[in-house]
Amino acid sequence: MSNSPFIYLRGLRHATHTVFAVNDGQKYYYDPQFGYKMAYSSGQQVKRSILEALNLPFAAITFNWEIDKKDNKASQKEPHSPCDPSFADQLLGGYMKAETGSATVKRRSPLSISAMRPLHPLLGGIESPTENLSFDRTSHPEHHKVNVYWSDGKKRGEKLTDEQLNEWLTTNNRSLPNRAFIQDQTRATGLFVYDVAIDLRTLFCVSTNKLEPELSAEIEKKLRDEGWVEGQNIFGHCLICPKEKREEIIKNLAHALINWRITSNQARTFSLMETLAIAISDNANQVAYAIRGELRDDSDRPRAVPKIDETTKADIFVTPIANAYIAGAIGAADALDKAEQKLVDIMMSFDFEHQ
Repeated sequence: MSNSPFIYLRGLRHATHTVFAVNDGQKYYYDPQFGYKMAYSSGQQVKRSILEALNLPFAAITFNWEIDKKDNKASQKEPHSPCDPSFADQLLGGYMKAETGSATVKRRSPLSISAMRPLHPLLGGIESPTENLSFDRTSHPEHHKVNVYWSDGKKRGEKLTDEQLNEWLTTNNRSLPNRAFIQDQTRATGLFVYDVAIDLRTLFCVSTNKLEPELSAEIEKKLRDEGWVEGQNIFGHCLICPKEKREEIIKNLAHALINWRITSNQARTFSLMETLAIAISDNANQVAYAIRGELRDDSDRPRAVPKIDETTKADIFVTPIANAYIAGAIGAADALDKAEQKLVDIMMSFDFEHQ
């Protein structure tokens, strides 16, 4: 590694029959070259998963609501962050607070995080056909309720009594089992990558520039009282996080970048999302070369194979499970521990106080 102020990391993971997000089914985008649906986990979701894996206290967020006295309706407004970088999630995740009557305060995150998406359009995506889920309680029919209402086709009417329901079932030769279906549920399977860029110049330095402030006067005083020291980086004057706190955060951040997990996927779609390989470099191109998909034309239809390239100018860490998906891959059980330590060593060696 050179003296570059950037760290680039690429992680390769395998996901099986899972859902990265469940807001409206598995999220996807279309690949324009191959025409496939590509399942993905957004950069925002990956970022939150990394911050949660820090295992450090989160700053308290203020959620704002307004109640209309006339209509008696509540509407949610923009939540407010404390914009306090003494909390690791604020320091690393960035923040912004724009409030009427006060100056806007914002800090850009020193971590740039990509979506987790297929290594190659032919190596991961949406499963086909879709899945129909069922909510089934037919094994104990008398234990569960079945509510039936009259309707005119537009508006629900009164509920049928047991006598009315029995008469209707008998007259119409019908049954109403305790079962419901959820149609067209999609799942993601394949090899997925995520990329992270870390700007060491701003990782532990918070600007004191008053023209575009990252700190309110109150928070700036708090940081100084807590031992943050005056310094200067390439962007100007700043406050630098104390050494002891930096070392604590570095160890937790290195662990989180390697070991984060998506925790919001549904229980019935859990996947280990095991890591196959990690590449670390000070050059973005090199991590892209190190872990990639290669297109092959040796068959009747296009196909791709995953490739881990040991000749690149990147530190590559391969786990034993990689051999199940990448021919010739040789992994080690302590590969992720070594990747974590590599990140710690790089961040610890950077001179944050004399840039």
